[in-house]
Amino acid sequence: MSHPASQPAANHVEVEHSIVLIRHGETEWSRSGQHTGTTDLPLLPEGEACARRAGELLAGMSFVAAFCSPLQRAVRTAELAGLRDVELAPELREWDYGGYEGLTTPQIREQTGDPTWEIFKDGTVPGDTPGESVWDVAARVSHVLAKVTPLLDEGNVALVAHGHSLRILASVFLQMSPRFGARLLLDAGSLSMLGFHHGQPTIQVWNRQTRGA
Repeated sequence: MSHPASQPAANHVEVEHSIVLIRHGETEWSRSGQHTGTTDLPLLPEGEACARRAGELLAGMSFVAAFCSPLQRAVRTAELAGLRDVELAPELREWDYGGYEGLTTPQIREQTGDPTWEIFKDGTVPGDTPGESVWDVAARVSHVLAKVTPLLDEGNVALVAHGHSLRILASVFLQMSPRFGARLLLDAGSLSMLGFHHGQPTIQVWNRQTRGA
C-alpha cells in the first residue's frame, strides 16, 4: 500500500508519512445499520477478524503515535491490529446521536415524517443524551488533527475510531465542510490514509476493505 505525501509547502521537504484511519470492525448495530454513538457495543467475531487483517495490511508501516476512541469497539480494534502505545482520545468518540441512538435511517425517516432525512443534513434531537450537531463533532476532531498533523514530520500516525467521526475528521483535514463527510463512505473495519501532496491535504487511500481479505 503506497502512501506518498509531502509536508506543507512552507517547509519544501518531501516526506512519506500518513495519517492512517482505521474504522472499528463490525458490531451487531453496524451490521444492522443502527446509529451507534454512545452505546458501547463489543465487536462481533467478524469484526475481530477484520481488525486482525487490518493489522496484517499495516505490518510494513511504523508509527510515531496512535490514538483511539475510548469506546471498546475501537480499543479492541486497535489491540487486534497490533498497534502499540495507543493513547485514548475522547475527541475521537462517535457522534452523539441523542434521541436517534439505536435507530436506523428508515426508522428515523418514519418517525420524523421526512423521507429525505439524513444525519449530516438534519442532525440529531435530544434523547437520553443531548446529541451533537455535525459542527460539534467537527470541533472536537479538529483538536485531534491539531495534535496529529505536526507529528507527520516524524512519521505515520494511526487513528482508530468510528464511521461518522472519521468521515468528519477527513472532511476537516481536507478543508471541506464537515457535511462533506456524507459523501465519504467508510465501511466497518476499513483502512484509509490522509497526507499532503505539494502542500495540499489529500486522500491517499480510502475505504480499503478488510472483510474477507
